[in-house]
Amino acid sequence: MKDWDRLITVEEMEAATASLLENGKKVGADSWQQRVKNQTPHCGFGEAGTCCRICSMGPCRITPKSPRGICGCDVHGIVGRNFLRFTAGGSATHSDHGREIMHTLHQTKEGGNYQVKDPVKLIRIAKEWGVETEGKDIYALAHEIAELGLLEYGKPFGTQRFLKRAPEYTQELWKKAEIEPRAIDREVATALHMTHMGCSSLPEALIRQALRCGLSDGWGGSMMGTEFSDVMFGTPKPVDTTANIGVMEKDMVNIVVHGHDPSLSEMIVHYANDPEMISLAKSVGAKGINIAGVCCTANEVAMRHGIPMAGNFLTQENVVLTGACEAIVVDVQCIFPALGPLSKCFHTKFITTSPIARMPDSEFIRFNAETAGDNAKAIVKMAVENFKNRNQDLVNIPNQVSKARVGYSVEAIVKVLDGVANSQVDEFGTTKPLLECVTSGVLRGAVAMVGCNNPTLRPDFAHIELIVSGCSAQAAAKAGLMDPETAKDYCGAGLKRVCELANIPPVLHMGSCVDISRMLILAAELSKDSGIPISKLPVVGCAPEWMSEKAVSIGNYVVATGLDTFLGVDPYVKGSSEVCDLLTGEHGVKDWVEANYTVETDIEKLGDLMIERIEAKRAALGI
Repeated sequence: MKDWDRLITVEEMEAATASLLENGKKVGADSWQQRVKNQTPHCGFGEAGTCCRICSMGPCRITPKSPRGICGCDVHGIVGRNFLRFTAGGSATHSDHGREIMHTLHQTKEGGNYQVKDPVKLIRIAKEWGVETEGKDIYALAHEIAELGLLEYGKPFGTQRFLKRAPEYTQELWKKAEIEPRAIDREVATALHMTHMGCSSLPEALIRQALRCGLSDGWGGSMMGTEFSDVMFGTPKPVDTTANIGVMEKDMVNIVVHGHDPSLSEMIVHYANDPEMISLAKSVGAKGINIAGVCCTANEVAMRHGIPMAGNFLTQENVVLTGACEAIVVDVQCIFPALGPLSKCFHTKFITTSPIARMPDSEFIRFNAETAGDNAKAIVKMAVENFKNRNQDLVNIPNQVSKARVGYSVEAIVKVLDGVANSQVDEFGTTKPLLECVTSGVLRGAVAMVGCNNPTLRPDFAHIELIVSGCSAQAAAKAGLMDPETAKDYCGAGLKRVCELANIPPVLHMGSCVDISRMLILAAELSKDSGIPISKLPVVGCAPEWMSEKAVSIGNYVVATGLDTFLGVDPYVKGSSEVCDLLTGEHGVKDWVEANYTVETDIEKLGDLMIERIEAKRAALGI
């Protein structure tokens, strides 16, 4: 029996993981826990950002005895260059995700693999971009918009189209700071050019470009990825699902989808519900087909289809360790190469699908928009036929499942707010009811909690705040913080009352890591509806367990948008006092965009600092 009436603690999740690791020991499986031990202690030069390997005169390491590299670059230039390169990698990754979505949009057609499921949103964006919509076939319009979107990556002149969504105040800050992003690919290329040997070594210039490169992701590639995924697959609205490792089913074919590209997972979900595939599953002794998600793909399929979420980034090995995973199907980003040898210890098929993410010990089925249906059907069939190879003696599925309500797009949040607005006096279609809760003090503010897991920390421990996306969303879901019935009883009086009136959980699921762009749109709408600059709203961002280059890009565009951002992991800059001051001090990025970073590795202190910042913003507003 499932215990739905309480939260699941981190300690309980750790105990479940321990039992799965014991399962792995039976077959000689490796684990990230052991690999962390093998890599400890970490390289001190790497952690401080004080090593340089961008040419072959070195590599150079900065020490008190050797304060400059061979070219003469000092520690501040080296740390700044490393930070910018980190940002460029993340921006390229998220933006390439968006590029693939635009290519898929160009393939949409009536009765095709991909169709336009939200024509209203497509038309709205088209008008926003100045495209004539009257009398046009919806697919002709989709293809026209797809081409315009693809030009955002390489257009020779101008800035990103979606920048106009930001409040004018914010746009002026960007213009004054000279960080308005131009073509997306240009900002990535510029970042790599600036950090080439013999180019920029001035920290200020490097950090400005880091913000600009990040903005090209958040208000460019990521935003297009999110918005046009909604156009093709449906704009998320609240839907109930379940989360945690217990969503794996003992008597069913379990297919786990993992990665970030919803183009793949949408088709896998479709064919898993195909009567032909279900009949095949029953013919091999299973009761049916169970799809579960891991990492950001879990968020994508959960918020659009109610597909259960097995877990986040560090859960990807656990689903295999249950012994009940017939196939783990991946596309791009945050995929452990360890899944290959781990899957060979069990019966699991490790299926890679993208030339961007080729890995050893995997079965490669190339997935593309033109052949998506055939590709997905072949993958589902392979998984189903693998059920008979399962060793039932190795099946160990921890009995941990929480209810979760997910799918709070900006459109969904506004609709929820319309439901609590006074029809006699209030304006509908705005964020004003939420603003009234904040100005009255019923809610003190909000934290946009985002980010990965990081195995160097205690996984999931910090991910328990308000408004979430990415792997932090699954951490909250696994714990039960997205259950509107149970979680509200763990809130303070004000938040509990809001949850009851609006029928929402205290933690709002806004999607995958690319969907952090939704948070930018929400912040912009709050600013426009209140007349208060984003930087002055009692809202902050937090990534307590971040680990990837993408997270650095995200941090830069969140800060550049005006949201103070709190990190629980140092971004490899502590080796330079100048770079630290630029990112976290009262001058530098705070002068440019009215927000900055705070780094605090003590999670409890980090929480206190966020509350202090929110209260300081309230005091400055006189509320």
